Amino acid sequence: MSDFHGVFPYLVSPVSVDGSIKTDVLGKLCNDLIGAGIHGLTPLGSTGEFAYLDRAQRTSVVKATIEAASRRVPVIAGVASTSTTDAVAQAKSYQQLGADGILAILESYFPVKDAQIESYFRAIADAVDIPVVIYTNPQFQKSDLTLDVIARLAEHPRIRYIKDASNNTGRLLSITNRCGDRLKVFSASAHIPAAVMLIGGVGWMAGPACIVPRESVKLYELCKAKRWDDAMALQRKLWRVNEVFARFNLAACIKAGLESQGYAVGNPIAPQASLTAEERKIIATVLRDIV
Repeated sequence: MSDFHGVFPYLVSPVSVDGSIKTDVLGKLCNDLIGAGIHGLTPLGSTGEFAYLDRAQRTSVVKATIEAASRRVPVIAGVASTSTTDAVAQAKSYQQLGADGILAILESYFPVKDAQIESYFRAIADAVDIPVVIYTNPQFQKSDLTLDVIARLAEHPRIRYIKDASNNTGRLLSITNRCGDRLKVFSASAHIPAAVMLIGGVGWMAGPACIVPRESVKLYELCKAKRWDDAMALQRKLWRVNEVFARFNLAACIKAGLESQGYAVGNPIAPQASLTAEERKIIATVLRDIV
């Protein structure tokens, strides 16, 4: 399961009022997503609200996802910390639980220079024996990955993928030109996935795939078949999901969408706010027109 490609939904983290993870709800969601044809699962991505969970909650989310996947599809577990030591401990723990890969995220409070950013990701990759996806999201991170740092990290034998959420498709092409086959590119919901596939991407990791999995898989298949006219027709339709989500909190949108589909995933974690009734109607209308 070391060749990652296709659609990897960024899973939500269903949390009960008492703070426990609703593992039954998460398990059902994972099973249904696999049934819809998705190619892998990513717990503790941005849609998984990793920044709002404690260590025990994160472990519970990863463990429940791995158990639900039951080796049918790869699980790439998110690792995020402001501390290199803590990030390494997370990565080792998730590999021991059975994760097939690590999505490495750098959180920061104080700005961090390039050398320290590079050492953070290298330390994670050095600590595990499974592939590592480096993740960059300049909209939320104080310390972004430069092209030079990315190119150097691509030389590490276990850093084989990047998920870039910069919404700059030209940057993705620059990464591909600099790194070649050493670093495969996953799109984010900030990008237009079909365009990323056209320039050599291998798939996308994104929260919206949780609520439109079959349509997302269909788009991927059209892109792989190089049926670009059909792919763009579907992409234009699906882009409405991204447009409406850009107006509101992403985790709140995905959770609201899943609630409307019968998954009791609950509200976003405080202090994030749930969508209003009117905002939920907007989400429901878009989904009704697409699904």
